[in-house]
Amino acid sequence: MSNIAFKIRQAAPGIDQVVADYASGYYNHLLNATYDAVQSKQLVLSEEVSFLQELLENAGGKDDKVEEVCKEMLERLSLQLEENQAKLEVTGDTSRRLLDVNILQNHNSKANINTSLAMLGVNGDIEHTGRNMDTRVDLKKLEKAEKKIAKKVAKRNNKFVKYEASRLINQSKEDDYDSFFLEINPLEFGSAAGKSKDIKIDTFDLYVGDGQRILSDAQLTLSFGHRYGLVGQNGIGKSTLLRALSHRELNVPKHISILHVEQELRGDETKALQSVLDADVWRKQLMTEETKINERLQEIEKLRTEFDEDSLEIKKLDNEREDLEQHLEQISEKLVDMESDKAEARAASILYGLGFSAEAQQQPTNSFSGGWRMRLSLARALFCQPDLLLLDEPSNMLDVPSIAYLSEYLKSYPSTLLVVSHDRSFLNEVATDIIYQHNERLDYYRGQDFDTFYATKEERRKNAQKEYENQLAYRKHLQEFIDKYRYNAAKSQEAQSRIKKLEKLPVLEPPEEQKSITFHFPECEKLSPPIIQLQDVSFGFSADNLLLKDVNLDVQMDSRVALVGANGCGKTTLLKVLMEQLRPLAGHVSRNPRLRVAYFTQHHVDSMDLTTSAVDWMSTTFPGKTDEEYRRHLGAFGITGSLGLQKMLLLSGGQKSRVAFAALCLNNPHILILDEPSNHLDTSGLDALMDALKKFTGGVLMVSHDISVIDGVCNEIWVSENGTVRRFDGTIHDYKKYIISSAGKAGVVKKH
Repeated sequence: MSNIAFKIRQAAPGIDQVVADYASGYYNHLLNATYDAVQSKQLVLSEEVSFLQELLENAGGKDDKVEEVCKEMLERLSLQLEENQAKLEVTGDTSRRLLDVNILQNHNSKANINTSLAMLGVNGDIEHTGRNMDTRVDLKKLEKAEKKIAKKVAKRNNKFVKYEASRLINQSKEDDYDSFFLEINPLEFGSAAGKSKDIKIDTFDLYVGDGQRILSDAQLTLSFGHRYGLVGQNGIGKSTLLRALSHRELNVPKHISILHVEQELRGDETKALQSVLDADVWRKQLMTEETKINERLQEIEKLRTEFDEDSLEIKKLDNEREDLEQHLEQISEKLVDMESDKAEARAASILYGLGFSAEAQQQPTNSFSGGWRMRLSLARALFCQPDLLLLDEPSNMLDVPSIAYLSEYLKSYPSTLLVVSHDRSFLNEVATDIIYQHNERLDYYRGQDFDTFYATKEERRKNAQKEYENQLAYRKHLQEFIDKYRYNAAKSQEAQSRIKKLEKLPVLEPPEEQKSITFHFPECEKLSPPIIQLQDVSFGFSADNLLLKDVNLDVQMDSRVALVGANGCGKTTLLKVLMEQLRPLAGHVSRNPRLRVAYFTQHHVDSMDLTTSAVDWMSTTFPGKTDEEYRRHLGAFGITGSLGLQKMLLLSGGQKSRVAFAALCLNNPHILILDEPSNHLDTSGLDALMDALKKFTGGVLMVSHDISVIDGVCNEIWVSENGTVRRFDGTIHDYKKYIISSAGKAGVVKKH
């Protein structure tokens, strides 16, 4: 080991060997700097050594010792560079190297750049300080080393930062699901019996890569078998916490398997049913290994016939067979434990419950739209049944029947569930506990569904406000006495006593401010019926291929109608017929000639120019008013103050939705037709929307998957199924029971 390599180990005795070899190898690489680098003056030694100093300090080296060894490196490198530059000027060296052969031989040790980087398996480019240097670093080993460094630093400081890989690591490469699954959830044959699957992470900080703190001195406690609803305002960091757990950036025990449903499945030619089966990488790997072992056992039987029974070759083959049979038995036990023989039936049942017919299950995944691929991702996770299942807004891409199935399925989920959702009804049915994320902390409401949590939280807030006001009054009383009698000889002793009392009082922090959001839909004049009426309406691409048949419905000024049904059953088609964007093949659509309709779709947000402010976008898209009028109108939907003047790309998803609602109402509509209005809105936004819709003087027709919104606003349910639309006799809760009952008869809602 070279002198520098030895000093690096002294300065940072606790770091991984791969990092130490990398640092010493990099130093020797600088000694062997190329002629071109010097001639173009691209070699800035101070920056190179600073890079090594930062690497060693982050890896756990002692700051003063690391600084000392790096200072020595810089002196040696500077001296060597000066000598070689002088030599170049005198001799006109054309060897393309700045070091002579003797110096190269002096550094031909195990820790030199060729050997140390060979240990890393060198094969790419290291990029930093804006200069490329030819290397052959094994990217997987470097990424693994960097993660180890990040975790050690985080553990030492009790802080966890969302990991950002080195620029050396190719971020554009395709994600390998199988490799990632096995990295997060390694397959072990040892028994996990007796190991607790509770998760308890004491006092930690969580940051995202840009240094923004999400949680401070937080504690995460998840009891096995409980179902937690993680709630909080948009942008508070709930999804970041889920991603940190799913990548084990927080200290989750290795024997606890984790799966996170975050992104839609990347489509290919794999059939939907097979893609769900393939999601269980453990089962897939075990079955592949089982096949290979059986093939090898057959080969061994054939080979045994070619040798004498007492030969050495027979003994070797018998030993190999014994080992293989023993491992095969372990694999079989593992497959039996996971009920591998029932896997296909279970996968088909989950897919059917999420809306995939038997025919659809045999279609390739690339034939499905984004929403259906998201359902496939959800089906894959449910099929795997991890110890910790993480779901991020699972209901956003589902229709009411699929949400009914999912909530029923999750109610009997045997392991731990952590779900981010703003759907109150879904959380009321699924969650056994609520975790409230706010003010960089996590508050636990154990044994409570969402409604109970909401009431308890409000009671806590009122009590905190009352306590705060009482403390303020007490402090004010003490201060008034002190100010009045501090210089009074007779009362000075009492004043001093109160000064000490005041100093001993804890730091007074005001309770968290309750942000209230309001929506206000404008008043509209009354119209005489019919407002919108459908009589025996049929629609399709041809008379032989009807999507809707014999529909008879009407919308009045006081209507509060919810249109429900499975995705693809004609709900959006019906809305377009009502809007006269599509003409029916048969029947008649009657509309009041003075009728004004506002039609909200999820795509309204996508169509906005996010590079401009809300006021500028509205004045361009809906001209005719002053900026002050636009700002006042936006204020009726919670876009107040500077929010209306900043670029909309800086607004949250809920704020963009509010801008879209404000824009729709500029023409004072008589009827609001809303397609999934609750997406992107958090709890306070949903409360504001429901309150405004109930107060609206016109009619409302909405397509929504949010049971709470439907229940809070609508008094009439229309169901789209079997090629027609009919009025449902009952509430939205009755419809859910009808859906679950139908699924039960089909055998798709089963206990685990």
